[in-house]
Amino acid sequence: MKLSIITVNLNNYTGLQRTLKSVAGQFYKDFEHIIIDGGSTDGSKEYLEANTDLFTNYISELDVGIYDAMNKGAALAKADYLYFLNSGDDLEGKTALKNIVAYLNGEDLIYFDINVIDGVLTNIKKAPAKLSFRYIYDDLPAHQATFVKRSLFERLNGYDASLKIVADWKFFALAVLKYDASHKYVPTTFSNFYTGGISSIEKNRKALENERKLILEKEFPILLEDIRHQFKLQRILRNLRKSKKIQWLQRLGLLDKF
Repeated sequence: MKLSIITVNLNNYTGLQRTLKSVAGQFYKDFEHIIIDGGSTDGSKEYLEANTDLFTNYISELDVGIYDAMNKGAALAKADYLYFLNSGDDLEGKTALKNIVAYLNGEDLIYFDINVIDGVLTNIKKAPAKLSFRYIYDDLPAHQATFVKRSLFERLNGYDASLKIVADWKFFALAVLKYDASHKYVPTTFSNFYTGGISSIEKNRKALENERKLILEKEFPILLEDIRHQFKLQRILRNLRKSKKIQWLQRLGLLDKF
């Protein structure tokens, strides 16, 4: 079996229904779907108990956070690749898995584009064809559009459950930048992310930045110094471009544009 889909839920009854129906409705069927519920009290647990035909396995118990729950799901998984589709998000149509399964053929990380849906507005978040420290410093491919080889996940001991917001970012950064994980980008939209998750809420922005800063300083101190120097040079360049004296010299043809 190539694929284990893991869905984490906590008191998101409506979102859980959307996710389960999306996965169960796929034309491609050679996968397992594991649900990790954090002891919901909104009817989610009862919904799971009444609809066991929609998924492979589930547990409902207290955990210490979303990444602890994700690790629990990965520990139950049996397939070659792990895919985390959290409660509330869904796949892009019934042929989503059928359309991409042929790409799951060896790389440690395989990632796609994703629809980011905010109310009635939809934007496609595109991932880069090549990953770099500069890109990962600010962002990462969405985990709702990324397939992780289970052997890599186990090698890195899963997600750091001591982190509240950026454990998936830490995992990705370590995998690519320290462990040289092989990766592949497929330029097609695979899934839908509905804004409102913990890392997308503005009030968590400061905590997110603080967690990232601690990880960067611990794991990538040399690269971090280089990128800070690059940012400093970019700021200087931007200021020079705005300089009226520089613009005047360029208009006179005494200085090339830069």
